[in-house]
Amino acid sequence: MNGWAGRILRADLSKGSYTVEDLDLDLAKLFIGGRGLAVNMLFDEGIATVDPLSPENKLIFAVGPLTATKAVSGGRYMVATKSPLTGAITFSNSGGQFGARMKSAGYDLIILEGKAPEPVYLDLTSNGVRIRPAMHMWGKTTYETEDMIRAQFTSKSEANKCSIACIGPAGEKLVIFSAVINDKHRAAGRGGVGAVMGSKNLKAIIAGGNKTVTLADAEGFEKSVALTREMVKQSKGMQILGKYGTPFLVDLVTKAGIHTTNNFQGGVFEGANKINADSMAQSIVVGRKACFGCPIGCGRKTKISRGNLTREGEGPEYETISLLGVSCGVSDLAAIAEAGYICNELGMDTISTGGTIACTMELYERGILTEKDIGYPLHFGDGKAVVRITEDIGRRKGFGNVLAEGSYRMANKYGHPEISMTSKKLEFPGYDPRGIQERGLAYATSNRGACHMRARALGAELEDPFTSQGKAPLLKAGQDYSAIMDSAGVCHLTRGLITIDYFLPVLESATGAGYDKESLLRAGERIWNQERLFNLKAGLTKADDSLPNRMTEEPMPTGPAKGKVVELEPMLAEYYQVRGWDKNGVITKEKLLELGLTYP
Repeated sequence: MNGWAGRILRADLSKGSYTVEDLDLDLAKLFIGGRGLAVNMLFDEGIATVDPLSPENKLIFAVGPLTATKAVSGGRYMVATKSPLTGAITFSNSGGQFGARMKSAGYDLIILEGKAPEPVYLDLTSNGVRIRPAMHMWGKTTYETEDMIRAQFTSKSEANKCSIACIGPAGEKLVIFSAVINDKHRAAGRGGVGAVMGSKNLKAIIAGGNKTVTLADAEGFEKSVALTREMVKQSKGMQILGKYGTPFLVDLVTKAGIHTTNNFQGGVFEGANKINADSMAQSIVVGRKACFGCPIGCGRKTKISRGNLTREGEGPEYETISLLGVSCGVSDLAAIAEAGYICNELGMDTISTGGTIACTMELYERGILTEKDIGYPLHFGDGKAVVRITEDIGRRKGFGNVLAEGSYRMANKYGHPEISMTSKKLEFPGYDPRGIQERGLAYATSNRGACHMRARALGAELEDPFTSQGKAPLLKAGQDYSAIMDSAGVCHLTRGLITIDYFLPVLESATGAGYDKESLLRAGERIWNQERLFNLKAGLTKADDSLPNRMTEEPMPTGPAKGKVVELEPMLAEYYQVRGWDKNGVITKEKLLELGLTYP
């Protein structure tokens, strides 16, 4: 089978057993792989109506036909499930080495069912499939867990052929925005996939093997990949990304006036120059790191010193800087980095963690929460408090136990859900949509909740940020293409450069599936609509395609976007029409027939 590994591993953790199934090639062509196949299976197997943290929910690790190939940044994998944070479909993407190692073990999907009686980990190495005891790892951080697993190998070279994805204490304690961490520093972060893994008593998956990817047209693939690699090499934007990493966005966002300042109360952050890429490079960056197959190398190795304490890790990425920094009013780069390290060690999404802390800070400064409630002061700008409460959340300690339920539930508990900057209960990423209309529509309509990756590239959106008319078809195209890239197994950071015309020959020469531009774009649209069907089945409605009142009713107070709000309703009406849905956001029978989908 070209491109695809051709096998699905289905592990029943309740029984401690597994089966290996053949991948349906026709289904793979329709849904490409990765995200598409995972969502289709979750829908078909009736997961939309179950309790996300019950044994009936399923957790799927999935790679695409370009994962573990020479395709640019072809090392991505997806984790898909029903989210405990949102109640909607969620699919979280990660890089590093795990996706390629999972593919080399010979699987396109790993479907995890049930709940193990005691903690276990899944071993997918050259010795086959084993479900092994993990009680001795329970309670350990992600770093400790990986080290413990690697120590079991007889040689360092053998250990280096494998990659480990695991949860930390946050996932074990069902922090509902906990993450799956692979290779110590890469996160499948959004939507609480780590909590679902923890609910199944699954501590880790170790993957590795010697299976290689067969290509339909090896010569054509080499030529197509060489072209895209040269495009990346020559791109000024990719050069900047390689040199500075994602923190280069701090200056871009500053210029646009769309910072997430103090829980999105304003778009201008006075301390931006203290936390930008130049400041990082001069103070905490000690090296550079790339994921599998990536010619860019946007990862930053960093080291911080605070008093007598020295810590090393990776990051912070831009989103971490924005949410654990700007949203919390913090311009202390070392504190932001330390909070990010803690998120990786305990296994949490830095976006939801920062967004939840920022929401709590606003409640505190308004007097809705007090020091007695929290246990200590929690003012905007207090980096030490951010570090402290991040640790408390990950361990469900003290008031951190309340925050572990996410900003929406926490704010709603105290009578102010409007202060939670979320869509579908998923915390906003690092861009205030009042200064970028298309991103506001993207947050509201993303199937997994507020998301910056299921859209067009930021640079394209900023070309005409304040106009709302005509944004729906542009967003639809970006969303469908994002589904294609996720499902194929490549990184989104190249989506603004490697367009569908250049991406198509790479995928087609790998798979030989008969894709042309029309059928590939249709596959992306099919995947997006399958996700929408899941959410409709789960009980979500048009009311969930929404934004907080702050975004639609409170004009941006200062900066380039001063006076702007998100003009959501007219954009949403146009979006539904462009999608072929009715006025309530329900997919029409005609669209279902066109895409070959059914709604039972």
